[in-house]
Amino acid sequence: MDKTLEGLTVLVTGSSVGIGAAIVERLAADGAHPIIHYGRDKAGAEAVLARIGGAGLILQADLSIAEGPFELWHKGGRGGGSDTRPCQQCRHSHRDFDRSLGRGLEIGVAEGVSDQVFFAAADLAKEAIRHFMTNGGGRIVNMASRAGQRGYAADAMPYGASKAGLVNLTKSIARSFGADGVTAVAIAPGWVRTDMAEDFVAVHGKHAAVADIPIGEMALPAVIAELVAFVMRPSQASLNGATLDVNGGSYIR
Repeated sequence: MDKTLEGLTVLVTGSSVGIGAAIVERLAADGAHPIIHYGRDKAGAEAVLARIGGAGLILQADLSIAEGPFELWHKGGRGGGSDTRPCQQCRHSHRDFDRSLGRGLEIGVAEGVSDQVFFAAADLAKEAIRHFMTNGGGRIVNMASRAGQRGYAADAMPYGASKAGLVNLTKSIARSFGADGVTAVAIAPGWVRTDMAEDFVAVHGKHAAVADIPIGEMALPAVIAELVAFVMRPSQASLNGATLDVNGGSYIR
């Protein structure tokens, strides 16, 4: 296999299991040096590192707390980015996002919308942009969701809203920093055959999961990983700002 990502260091959040773990394995196979992040599953992260022959680094951080993203970034030292030069366009605070989201939705930000998903991505993006702007550029790939594109069920509206916000954050980064060599892409999967999906199938049956997917199958984590590895290629700068749908035709724009 061609080492299309040779020399790249890539931080993959939530990569001790599922899609994240598959992404790490694919990036390593393509020559990248992955940084494997985990919140609580240290054993899972160590297993992923073993599967790639130790050719990576493991970092722990709790991204559900305000300081978590910053701790994760700076734990990586120069590999994860330690530049402290101010970025005049990256000064948005959690309060700014809270205020804007609250007005835009005409409600208070629902618990779980921002602090568990959106804030962590926004904070990590801010650190990455700061680093990339002084180190020759870089690429941010955000894992969004079909839910952020077409809406979601009533009992999971916060999740769908957070993923929609992540798509827009990706577009804003692309428009604002592309000229500085900082590009951003969002991946928007539908159902992916992870442990969570398997639990759903065990309770409700496969038909309930794939009923609205024209191809009748969920994507495998390895499929998402293959797409991420392609997006990360230096040659794919023109994908800047794109949202790539991977949902088997269950949502078509």
